[in-house]
Amino acid sequence: MNEDQPMQALPSFFLSRPPMPTDAKTIAGFEALCERALGGDGAAIDYDLAAPKWQFLCYLADTKSIVLHGSGNADIKIFEPRKSDDVNAFGDRKAVYAASDGLWPMYFAILDRDRYPMSLINSSARIDLGDGQRGEPLYFFSITAKALAQRPFRRGTIYLLPRDTFEQQQPERYGDQTIHLPQWASLVPVKPLAKLFVGPEDFPLLGQMRGHDDETTFARARANPAGFPWVEDEATAPD
Repeated sequence: MNEDQPMQALPSFFLSRPPMPTDAKTIAGFEALCERALGGDGAAIDYDLAAPKWQFLCYLADTKSIVLHGSGNADIKIFEPRKSDDVNAFGDRKAVYAASDGLWPMYFAILDRDRYPMSLINSSARIDLGDGQRGEPLYFFSITAKALAQRPFRRGTIYLLPRDTFEQQQPERYGDQTIHLPQWASLVPVKPLAKLFVGPEDFPLLGQMRGHDDETTFARARANPAGFPWVEDEATAPD
């Protein structure tokens, strides 16, 4: 974060995105691979860069007119709108969902929900700093504690989708802050431009993923629907 920007004031259990590269050589490598990858045929990207895959995905989401979707299915030819189940009206529609963020889709791509029953509590957001400026991405990633103890991870796929038919979720209030959410929805089918295979080792926040007790968390959510992420107090956040 720039030193002249105001301090971000979300609770400490929200995670910061690790630093992104700024050197010209790495950025040039991202641009060259992007040019080769976004041919529109949906092919798998032959990733040959020294930089971690998450940095490439974050660079694309930050700078290109694309959104990303994480899945355990490596062979999706076209995304069809599907009814989602979300407490938010934006996410509770029949749509194709994707994100303008590189890390959030990786969370969904690497979780093996077919073999390990689990509930998911997660978010990605940027604080509105005023004058059109936004803070660095912040995250919350949690799954059912019993599942987390079993290391329920898999190989997954990140799909790169054109942003043309997508609309972004409107900003929301979190306490006294306005936050921008990188969730996007398309009400029409979308054909992937390309895809990138990832694994749990590619997800830089894997060791900071939280585990929650379903019964306790759901009770808190029922009592206070606006209290996301229903953590009892900041002292329970991981080190």
